[in-house]
Amino acid sequence: MVVDDDATVAEVVAGYLGRAGYLVDRADDGPSALGRAAAHWPDLVVLDLMLPGMDGLEVCRRLRARASVPVVMLTARGDEDDRILGLEVGADDYVTKPFSPRELVLRVQSVLRRARPGTGTRPLAAAGLTVDPGARRATKNGAELALTLREFDLLAFLMGNPGRAYGREDLMREVWGWDFGDLSTVTVHIRRLRGKVEDDPGRPRLIQTVWGVGYRFDPGGRAEAG
Repeated sequence: MVVDDDATVAEVVAGYLGRAGYLVDRADDGPSALGRAAAHWPDLVVLDLMLPGMDGLEVCRRLRARASVPVVMLTARGDEDDRILGLEVGADDYVTKPFSPRELVLRVQSVLRRARPGTGTRPLAAAGLTVDPGARRATKNGAELALTLREFDLLAFLMGNPGRAYGREDLMREVWGWDFGDLSTVTVHIRRLRGKVEDDPGRPRLIQTVWGVGYRFDPGGRAEAG
């Protein structure tokens, strides 16, 4: 589903996605998007940040309150704070206007590819956490974790490579599948993931910062100093 109040942008995006083989629904404001989603739940939402009446952040929150759905956020702003806000409410990726429609299609394909259940990937378990890539399910001490697509992939990657430190560039490439991008995306997702898997996110024990390098998953680690 493409949600944008700019009819020209929506038509171009829908056209490119349609030619790429996707069935595209359109909405031009937040309430319409929520109504269409309720009637027919989408596989992915391309969502403009600046919408009349109800902005894209609120639409994303309400969609995510109902069920997990991949979201690619569109923003006309270059302000990093706006991009981070989109990631904070659970957007899986974002594209800043003006953008290449072909690049947007590639990002949609990447997000959808990672959203599909994996096959032949073993479940992982450590420090009370379990991740089942095939079922796209993660738990902490038996309780299911509400993870976004990227949070799940990030946790699965780190747990699958315990004790090894990865830079943000490495994680962008391995988890997002991109050789370029805003590295603050990784920082935001690490912070959100810590908030869900750590007993004390302010003093993380499992997802540790390796200063000057990046991050590592340490199932037997000690809490970092606050």
